[in-house]
Amino acid sequence: MNMRVWIQNPFDNLPCEGYRKQRFWMMAEAFAAAGHEVVLWTSDFSHGSKAKRSFVAALPTAFELRLIPTLPYRQNLGWARVRSHRAYAREWVRLARADARKPDVIIASLPSLSAADAAVSLGRELGSKVVIDIMDAWPETFERLAPAILRWVVRMLLWRQRARARRIYREADLVTGVCGRYRELSRRADYYLAYHGVELGDDRLGDDRLGAGSDGRSIRLVYAGSLGRTYDLDTVLKAVEQNADFTLDIAGRWEREVPPRVRVHGYLAESELHELLCECDVGIIPMTAASWVGIPYKLGDYAKAGLRIVSSLSGESAAILEQYRCGVSYRAGDPASLAAATDVCSYDEGLK
Repeated sequence: MNMRVWIQNPFDNLPCEGYRKQRFWMMAEAFAAAGHEVVLWTSDFSHGSKAKRSFVAALPTAFELRLIPTLPYRQNLGWARVRSHRAYAREWVRLARADARKPDVIIASLPSLSAADAAVSLGRELGSKVVIDIMDAWPETFERLAPAILRWVVRMLLWRQRARARRIYREADLVTGVCGRYRELSRRADYYLAYHGVELGDDRLGDDRLGAGSDGRSIRLVYAGSLGRTYDLDTVLKAVEQNADFTLDIAGRWEREVPPRVRVHGYLAESELHELLCECDVGIIPMTAASWVGIPYKLGDYAKAGLRIVSSLSGESAAILEQYRCGVSYRAGDPASLAAATDVCSYDEGLK
């Protein structure tokens, strides 16, 4: 039976904005390829570049792409972003109600809480099944990022948001997520784990990547993506400063002074980013110890380019690196540990 499927996520990059096709774009393509009628709802404001989108009308799609007017914000943490999420959810509901063709299924990401909550309410109103896909732990991440002395205050301030998230999980018809760790957030026995996917082409690198740095040349580290509060690039910068054979390439938004042996490329188109990744030796995933991130997009991006990976994430990400011998974990916030993990990646021929 063919269905009408609505997919709603405000944060993913679009293919014309650099990076590869991401989770919700690939999801829309998969449903369309299976014969379903698909609408992908997203923001007219890019979360990555913090700029309005103005060039997506010509994107070739097998589905319908709709942009939702969204208030801009400059920082990932702050009231401006909260206001933006609330306005986005309200505008989505307004546009959705105006559509005479009602969906059989609504798939909505969490975050944001506002839009996920709107999806559950809209599903009840329209008689649609609702799937909530957990991309990140909200509001738990905010609690863990607060200074220890203020954490109990933040926890008390966010108790309503935690209750709201639990209600969303409880009332959805199905809860899915990017990692097994989020099962405990959902409190659902039927939680469905769906890791991020990547499209692998014929341009993957092979064993010629082995032994990077062993000839005495610089070891090129690369970081690709946004620089939110849960990312600890300062530890990477200290490791580069302390190790003369390290260089660092950054593909993303950067508003600080550029240190020695660091190159900042800004946001790159997908082909340019992949070319940069293929030129480097080690992809870095530098998360703070407080992060609730389970499986980040970066792991897939680096793996697609054949990069070895050095990551501070524990849990599933660390287990994947060990299982497939594609990288090494280090202690969050420890430049010496990061440098040691990079050395293992550069010289251990058992890693691929």
